[in-house]
Amino acid sequence: MGSPAPGSPATLGNLIRLAPLRMDEIPAHPQLPPSSRPGSQHVTSGPSTPYNSPDNSLDNPPDNPATMVPLKTTQDDSESGASARHRFDEYGRPLLEHFVIAVLDEAMTFIDDILPHRFKLISEKTSRPADSIVQLLKYEILGQTLGEIPWESYYLPRNPPKDVGETGEAWFARSSEHPDEPQKGTASFSEFESSLRDNHSEHEAEYTPAVFDARLVLDWTIPRPPGKNAPDFSHYRNVSMRIFEMGHKLPPPLSPRVFPVLVITADTGVSYGSDFVIVQIPVNIETLPEAFYSNGRNLREGEDGLRRKKPTLGVYTSIERCRLIDGHITWEMVTASDAKGWLPMWAQKKGVPGAVLKDVGLFMKWIEKKRKRARTSSDG
Repeated sequence: MGSPAPGSPATLGNLIRLAPLRMDEIPAHPQLPPSSRPGSQHVTSGPSTPYNSPDNSLDNPPDNPATMVPLKTTQDDSESGASARHRFDEYGRPLLEHFVIAVLDEAMTFIDDILPHRFKLISEKTSRPADSIVQLLKYEILGQTLGEIPWESYYLPRNPPKDVGETGEAWFARSSEHPDEPQKGTASFSEFESSLRDNHSEHEAEYTPAVFDARLVLDWTIPRPPGKNAPDFSHYRNVSMRIFEMGHKLPPPLSPRVFPVLVITADTGVSYGSDFVIVQIPVNIETLPEAFYSNGRNLREGEDGLRRKKPTLGVYTSIERCRLIDGHITWEMVTASDAKGWLPMWAQKKGVPGAVLKDVGLFMKWIEKKRKRARTSSDG
């Protein structure tokens, strides 16, 4: 029997979706309360890492994950036994390493299998000052297809959203190749690493005029105490995971949009240092005290008028990958979003291709400005 076709419900994951992750569907963090999913059963057969321990971080995963038994799911006994018991902590949260690997594996499947086989070419354009041609593509996932995803029987099960099957996802993509050179119109791979992978959200706010805030909410990257073992993220390296609230300005009379996202970055591939991926997943943090816009704290504490406005909370997900191959950098990005509010989806679909195209030129323009500042600083 052959493998499922790319884009079929069997190959579409349950994590990188427009349905926001709930607080009990993400790994433990000192600022997150202990939480148990309704109707779940938890059993531990040994010591566990408390939910609020600083040891549960990217630099220091739980010491004994093999002693955990996961939530009771609809999977059969063999799957919910030895192969699955170490994926969750005693509160039903996925353990950090397993969550990160599951998200990144799902992202790589999407980029490697679904993007080349399911997306249709819309057009090819330039985005100055970038020199390269940018391909724009699209892929509509029907609501019925999303409803057929085995949400509760994946490696990390999720309850399907209440409206699953009613609304689809409109995905758009871009793909471009750039010479690996630190010169105008392109960038070196090390510049992509330091400016796109590293501090991704903060840098996006710097080179994207419409982004007025990149508000850090939670960060799992905690320095590892001496003597602790490094975490094992399989074939992924230099992993970071953080939650941001990304503020976007829209033309009046539309209110600002804020997109709460969980952002994971990592190096991947056989040859580390030449392939990295960035994943953003919507997350619901409305009840989290550390949030700023999602819980309305900005209305009292915003630094200026724009940041004190009541925003509309939207949902956004994306996968971005850069690979260095034979002196050229392949830069691919896929995204789906819903700005919510009174902005109709047909209007959003019309505007997304131009926005993702424009990002290429904005990034290259910003990189060139950084080079000029560095030269001026060194000359001075």
